[in-house]
Amino acid sequence: MRRDSRLSDVLHVLLHMAGHKGPATSEALARAIDTNPVVVRRIMAGLREKGYVRSEKGHGGGWSLACDRAKLTLRDVYDALGSPPLLALGNREDASGCLVGQVVHEALDDAFEQAEALLLSRLGKVTLARLSTDLHKRLVARGGAHRLETVHAS
Repeated sequence: MRRDSRLSDVLHVLLHMAGHKGPATSEALARAIDTNPVVVRRIMAGLREKGYVRSEKGHGGGWSLACDRAKLTLRDVYDALGSPPLLALGNREDASGCLVGQVVHEALDDAFEQAEALLLSRLGKVTLARLSTDLHKRLVARGGAHRLETVHAS
């Protein structure tokens, strides 16, 4: 099963935007996550609807943050993406009449619900500002500035 990387991708893009002076184009952001600009625009749509980002068209346009990084949590971003499934594990669909299946489903459902609740709680405690601060410390330790074009260099 293929993993859904949209949350990771959009957080990556948001950190670039947080460190970028002025709007960042979909093309530049797409290069940062090695994808197509259309994918960037698609994953940013939910964030724009929530007021977390804005886009400007035309020369000098692009994407920029439209909210306070200290208030934007990873949970907010996850919700803006449409709350994709958090776990790749699941139960068989056809075990409703089987007593063994019922026992297994009940045990797994409880474990999955607890794991998802814990993960969502933790996502709600981490802000974009916290990630941005961590990134800045790492950039300073490396001796560089946050430039979208060069931040991925090793």
